[in-house]
Amino acid sequence: MISKEILKKIILEQNHLFSSRIEPIEREQMEELKKKSSSDFIIIISGIRRSGKSVLLSRFKNNQEEHSYYLNFDDERLHTFDVGDFEKLYEVFIELFGEQSSFYFDEIQNIEGWERFIRRLHDYGNKIYITGSNANLLSQELGTRLTGRYIQIELFPASFLEFLRFKNISYSQDDFYDRKKAILLQKNCDEYAKKGGFLKFLQTDESDFFKILHDNIVYRDIIAKYSITHKKGISDIFYYLISNVSKEFSYTTLKAISGISSLTTIKDYITYFEESYLLFTVFKYDFSLKKQLINPKKVYSIDTGMANSISFKFSENRGRVLENMVFLELKRRSAKAGTEIYYHSEKNKSECDFVLKNRVKGEIVNAIQVTESLANIDTREREIKGLLDAIVFYGLSSGIIITEDEEDEISEGGYTIQVIPLWKWLLIKTL
Repeated sequence: MISKEILKKIILEQNHLFSSRIEPIEREQMEELKKKSSSDFIIIISGIRRSGKSVLLSRFKNNQEEHSYYLNFDDERLHTFDVGDFEKLYEVFIELFGEQSSFYFDEIQNIEGWERFIRRLHDYGNKIYITGSNANLLSQELGTRLTGRYIQIELFPASFLEFLRFKNISYSQDDFYDRKKAILLQKNCDEYAKKGGFLKFLQTDESDFFKILHDNIVYRDIIAKYSITHKKGISDIFYYLISNVSKEFSYTTLKAISGISSLTTIKDYITYFEESYLLFTVFKYDFSLKKQLINPKKVYSIDTGMANSISFKFSENRGRVLENMVFLELKRRSAKAGTEIYYHSEKNKSECDFVLKNRVKGEIVNAIQVTESLANIDTREREIKGLLDAIVFYGLSSGIIITEDEEDEISEGGYTIQVIPLWKWLLIKTL
């Protein structure tokens, strides 16, 4: 339980800070948030810590005409707050600000039973906005209590387009054909690959930014929350995975490097990483769901800047970094495009890095290969063969190879392969 006086003090302090937050750029998700806010649904903004969820919400709130309520539950002073305090919170809101109909909550999933309070507010016709750093807690609890009542917006670290806005670099598609301007865009894409898209890091360049972020998520959001005793084991698994982004991994290897014998425990740990948006795993596509579940997975990081900072040198792993960047952009586009991301591999044949499945049609609609360069003959043959294998297997007519800075169009066996530089692909949203 918590007293009204403490609640009032926290609310007033937080509201001052919340209203004064400044985002260096307007995020792409702002338009989506504005459109969806006109509906009667609860709006959920989810994403990794420090990705800008609260700042996005603050900027949106400050542009609204009506007054509203706000509370961030990720505050150590609220450690005694429990489900019985929600009615008290509502009373304090009214005492401080009068009766309002819009509620903004950060990390409300920290309070067990929170979804009942949200449902009651929603039932009375209030508008509700929630942010959260754990995808599963939000989806599970909302799915159980609030089926059909919410819309989710995922916020990732800044895209390349947003990175250019941050650096005050404007462009048009005509610039793609201007050699000097194209070189500038390529140079900035290289910097984006190294530094990633966490705007707070780009603003401050704090040397320990990623270490602090990692520690807060792994030790506070995962180890403490799930009462994990294998602290070294889960840390070893994380470091192994983030050091091997864009590669397949095996549970046998993870058991060996962590010293954890339980396969179930290791799978749980990976799930926690995914729920916290630290890492993502991608399935090998198979028409059999059973085979799909047992096939090796590939792993990707939420941010190449984080991977570069924590695990390896960019210069030695350029190809894998480029592939991770493509994956992240595909994740950003997947909700709007209605696609699911897989990789393709057949026995005794080359691999294709990404195949995209249309959720409505239930079929593969695109194949994408990523490589640093096609200049080497062996690499060129391998990458083209892997893409063609996927094109033929899924009955496609064309595919894409994304490189660091090469551009071409290849006709092979009646199929068309578009070769495009990464920086251009990141800015052309239709491919």
